[in-house]
Amino acid sequence: MPALSLDHWNIYCKDLDATVRFYERYVGLKNGDRPPFMFPGAWMYAGDKAILHIVSETDRKDHGSGAIDHVAINCSDIRGTIDQIKKDGLPYEVRKVPARPLQQVFVHDPDGVMIELNFWHEADVPELQETGKAPVARDELAKKAKAKGKKQLAGAK
Repeated sequence: MPALSLDHWNIYCKDLDATVRFYERYVGLKNGDRPPFMFPGAWMYAGDKAILHIVSETDRKDHGSGAIDHVAINCSDIRGTIDQIKKDGLPYEVRKVPARPLQQVFVHDPDGVMIELNFWHEADVPELQETGKAPVARDELAKKAKAKGKKQLAGAK
């Protein structure tokens, strides 16, 4: 029974609207058709494939393993992505993978899930020089993202 590909990943969230907006704005996924489950959530699409299932934490009693470190997504337009992230003041980090034509942008969603945006074969961005120092500790980047998310949520209410 060989694996063919990853079908989707599922996350729980505290604020469904904020989480959907994050994945639309920074990852480029689209909120789309979802079966009429008896609990609130959203399915986020890349093209015609729902690759992310989001479930609101409303009345949640069970928890997943919590062992996943991050989710990586192939993307395009690193310049436009970084510009949007900067415009919104979202904490991020840019890295270049050694010996590969790959740049990565790391951000955290409103619930602290680390998202790795992969950009293959795109021109190097100047932000690589800004992050040429030691990488930001993941916990620190997540803390900054959560603080930013709380401020945005407070301003939206």
